[in-house]
Amino acid sequence: MVTPFETDVKWESFLEFGTRQFFKGKTVIYEQGTMGEGFYYLHKGLVKIVSSTVKGNPRLLNIVVPGQIMGVQSMDRQIHFTSAIAVKNTVAYHFNCEQFQEMLKVRPELLSLFTQTVSQKMRTLLFAINMKTLTSEEQIATLLLNICEEYKIYEVPLSQQELAECAGLTRITVYKILKQWKEDGIVEYKNRNFMIKKPELLRAEQLQARTARSV
Repeated sequence: MVTPFETDVKWESFLEFGTRQFFKGKTVIYEQGTMGEGFYYLHKGLVKIVSSTVKGNPRLLNIVVPGQIMGVQSMDRQIHFTSAIAVKNTVAYHFNCEQFQEMLKVRPELLSLFTQTVSQKMRTLLFAINMKTLTSEEQIATLLLNICEEYKIYEVPLSQQELAECAGLTRITVYKILKQWKEDGIVEYKNRNFMIKKPELLRAEQLQARTARSV
């Protein structure tokens, strides 16, 4: 089956139907527990998706990069069960339910795209629920795999500092992990970002096997 990220449908061609919004870094775009009405398309910037634990502590679930949509779970006009926070200055387009209906009149195939997108995001969120039980290396690998495998983006548009902020880790921890991955040929630095050269080595079983060999 063709995934929503392998189709020729480009969200950029539908921006005229949405409302352009600007968010400064660290600004909450939508908050867990508030009523939602529509979804967002990330045009520029970087956003992290978090969920609060019963103790009120934030738990990172995913990273959203330009070209992706977020907040789709509120299209049924229910409350958001996650929060979206801009990591740096961000430009997003908001599409309410009525605007989405107008889009469907122009391109009815969007319904299938949207449905598949929602399904994919639910799988991503379910997988991320237990992220804090993972090691720091596994947490970073999981986030990068979400970008590489789901969205077919292998040049990650994140600096080490941004990745640290998204994952809730120290920059030193992230630096050490990426340095080792570079030596292992998994990543390569390019234009202040980094290219994932061997995403298959970021899978949990591969990381665990490499760790066992190094002990």
